[in-house]
Amino acid sequence: MTWPAWLALTLVLPAQTPQPTPPAAPVYVPQRVYDTSRQSFADFEVMLADLAKADVVFVGEQHDDPNTHRLEAAILDGLRRRRVAVTLSLEMFERDVQPALSAYLDGKASEDEFLKAARPWPRYATDYRALVETAKAERWPVIAANVPRKYASEVAKAGRGVLDALPPDERAMAAQELVCPKDPYYERFADNMAKHPLPGSEKLSAEDKQAQTERYYWSQCLKDETMAEAIARGLGERGGTVVHVNGSFHSDFGQGAAERTRRRLEGRRIAIVSILPIATKDIDAIAPSAEDLRRGDYLVYAIK
Repeated sequence: MTWPAWLALTLVLPAQTPQPTPPAAPVYVPQRVYDTSRQSFADFEVMLADLAKADVVFVGEQHDDPNTHRLEAAILDGLRRRRVAVTLSLEMFERDVQPALSAYLDGKASEDEFLKAARPWPRYATDYRALVETAKAERWPVIAANVPRKYASEVAKAGRGVLDALPPDERAMAAQELVCPKDPYYERFADNMAKHPLPGSEKLSAEDKQAQTERYYWSQCLKDETMAEAIARGLGERGGTVVHVNGSFHSDFGQGAAERTRRRLEGRRIAIVSILPIATKDIDAIAPSAEDLRRGDYLVYAIK
């Protein structure tokens, strides 16, 4: 059974160090951009001009779609051309590897040294390297925004009390403020858990299944709160525009990390882009569903 990426990445997986490859130049990807506020299709460049005015831009991705990653690189490149002071924030790096990431950006460590220390995701070379290299060339800060996976995994297994037992230096690796209500985001999360049950959960009682869902939700919330704290801190330190890349579950519908960022940055403009891979032979026949219209400010349909 295939678990959704947001759930699989809660577990502790062995780190892999991909071999570096030269960053690819932005490649055109057939796409359609839909502006949900105007309820009409828009041009990619028109979207970029609007995003350049935001304080925070969430880019929600499907982790396993190559065209999605090319479009993310195109978004960064478009903001670079508009001379936006970008701070790049990434779910794909965890807070404790920030020194290794910063050392590489500052030219104090080689790429090989950086990759060995930073626990990059397995497809870093093809999916995220172009983003980091653009930031490095432009001297933009890059935030390792996520909570270390080991803490998220421990919370998923044993509950929120795990955090209270951490020594101060380890507790600092996660958000200080944790607000995790049973709201529509929780309901969406619980629904996904029910559709993609963990191995062995079919043997659990209804009460134990509920407890398991709540533990995993706290793990998810811990990630969201930690990323939101990192985004708010990054904006406060530098201003400009923070571009945060995460799995779309974390930001779709203005929930998750997006909602928790909004709580910390009251009055600031937070724009949400949701990239939706779609297989179609007729790009002009794309029509957003009622659900899609609620996902974010812009829907970018990436044609497979």
